[in-house]
Amino acid sequence: MSAPAGQDVTLRLGQEAAVQGKDLTVRYTRVVADSRCRPGMTCIWQGEATLAFLLKEPGRGESTTAELHSGPRTGPQATSFAASRIELVSVSEDAGEATVRIS
Repeated sequence: MSAPAGQDVTLRLGQEAAVQGKDLTVRYTRVVADSRCRPGMTCIWQGEATLAFLLKEPGRGESTTAELHSGPRTGPQATSFAASRIELVSVSEDAGEATVRIS
């Protein structure tokens, strides 16, 4: 999949996007944790999801992993790699899809 820089892209679990105009690919690799309230349930705390991403700079052979959080309570919602910022924008109810913004 190809993704334009600066726009939101939705990745399914295991899916990778190559960022147009940048030496960067982003892959949604796994759900690390998900304490969000399930649909139809009443919760006293909203909870958060933590998702893992593999970030690659193919031209240089560099890569790293990043864990991004759906809310600010437990960790970062964004990271920097290959002169880009990768931000977790939203997570589907079942965590099967993640929307990220790459700028």
